[in-house]
Amino acid sequence: MRDKDCIFCKIAAGEIPSATLYEDEDFRVILDLGPASKGHALILPKDHFRNLYDIDEEVLAKAMVLAKKMVKKMTDVLGCDGYNIVQNNEECAGQTVFHFHMHLIPRYKDDQVGLEWKVGELTEEVKNEILEKMK
Repeated sequence: MRDKDCIFCKIAAGEIPSATLYEDEDFRVILDLGPASKGHALILPKDHFRNLYDIDEEVLAKAMVLAKKMVKKMTDVLGCDGYNIVQNNEECAGQTVFHFHMHLIPRYKDDQVGLEWKVGELTEEVKNEILEKMK
């Protein structure tokens, strides 16, 4: 299940060269060409899924297990102080390539990587509205 026009499908299939950190039958993990920090990597499924809404749950579960494996190994290799795992869905949330992928972003003390947001407040009204709609 590939999209012939998808750049991440082509990279995952090995048609476009990449700095591959890991590969198996389901995934390719590569260094990001526009890294947020040293060692920023992407987990790319070899099958095409637009985003989290579309990905097969079995593939998604494997992606999380792989993320853990990669973060543990990369922490040893890079000597970083922590990790962000980021997965964006749709343009308004920062998705720019519409092929499910996970960013593995090593964090270093005082690295200035900007993954912050303004902390809001959960009001009783909003909480109750959401809880009611989730029933």
